[in-house]
Amino acid sequence: MPQIHPTAVVEPGASVAPSAKIGPFCVVGPKVELGEKVELISHVAISGRTSVGEGTRIFPFASIGHQPQDLKYKGEESRLVIGRNNVIREHVTMNPGTSGGGMVTKVGDGCLFMVGVHVAHDCILGNHVIMANNATLAGHVRIDDYAMFGGLSAVHQFVRIGRHAMVGGVTGVERDVIPFGSVVGDRARLSGLNIVGLQRHGFSREEIQSLRAAYQVLFGNENGTFAKRLEQAVKQFPDVGPVREMIDFAGAESIRGLCQPKANGGG
Repeated sequence: MPQIHPTAVVEPGASVAPSAKIGPFCVVGPKVELGEKVELISHVAISGRTSVGEGTRIFPFASIGHQPQDLKYKGEESRLVIGRNNVIREHVTMNPGTSGGGMVTKVGDGCLFMVGVHVAHDCILGNHVIMANNATLAGHVRIDDYAMFGGLSAVHQFVRIGRHAMVGGVTGVERDVIPFGSVVGDRARLSGLNIVGLQRHGFSREEIQSLRAAYQVLFGNENGTFAKRLEQAVKQFPDVGPVREMIDFAGAESIRGLCQPKANGGG
């Protein structure tokens, strides 16, 4: 049987795994699903069609799965899907999807959401994403694995953030951030590559050197159009997986366009 504190409210219809723990003064809605070893510390409010994966821990005063902050939302039965082994700290808010965005907000596995983080409707997050205190995502944002966000950063709707990208603290991101890129500034500008992150996650010296060189081709000069520079990078690095990932991301169709360096310079 799950451990449910006597002051908690678990509405009829909620699905709670036998090894889950629900602490004092939590409120769990009738369409919520809590997986094995999920723990709600205390004062957590979970509503809507929300599922929480195995081993995820949610801290006091988090608001999970309540109605999205979207004036177009008309009560549709959208979902919030949270993966396994996430840590969701105090005052985090996560909203479900809308009919204008695929009807689902999705969070991967092994992520850390520090105090006051907001994940808006229709966001799709990969695995091992880290968001520091009060970092916020607008609707329809796409975040790939291992992306990191400094405190008080904010991401505009429909922006894409590539794998292993780093967003500096107090940075407003209005355009897409390439995989392995690092952005800083009041309005985000590419400041180079996330070299420390690449080293920490086991990228080889050769891969990092190739990424540096490809970054120079794409962003280190203004010779020719960006499309031509993409073609040059493809020819120069045909067999380097991380480089091709960066090139494919940069060349994909985008609503917001790409973050660019403030001035020419390498990573």
